[in-house]
Amino acid sequence: MANTYTQLYFQIVFAVKNRDALIQKSWQGQLHAYITGIVQKQGHKMMCINSMPDHIHLLIGYNHTKLLPDLMEHIKTSSNDFIKTNQLSRYKFDWQKGYGAFSYSQSQVSTVAKYIENQEVHHQKKSFRAEYLELLRKFEVEYDERYVFEFFD
Repeated sequence: MANTYTQLYFQIVFAVKNRDALIQKSWQGQLHAYITGIVQKQGHKMMCINSMPDHIHLLIGYNHTKLLPDLMEHIKTSSNDFIKTNQLSRYKFDWQKGYGAFSYSQSQVSTVAKYIENQEVHHQKKSFRAEYLELLRKFEVEYDERYVFEFFD
């Protein structure tokens, strides 16, 4: 076969260090636009992005020629610098190490995008901790709760 064809979608979830509620609505749009730019410059497609004060969700169409850990390192490092350089947060801002990445089929993209868009409503009923555990269980990801939630307690 002369060409390579792929269709890959990932929901990526990562949190502010110590789960501090530092992402403010007043600059949330700037952060989303900045991260979208990073994703697109790396050859991926931003399908949906939304955040809560303590965490963020991305749904991307994944470029198989790039490595996901490299993308995540670039997103976190660059957006952290962006927040600091533009003095968006009054408090020391850092992303927590690690992230969750979950794959979806084309038929699930609109459902996942709606889920991400409705984070504010969703989190009125369910905590980030419960949401994240649900994702890990749904995707049958093995984890040690001592390390997943070391900052919740």
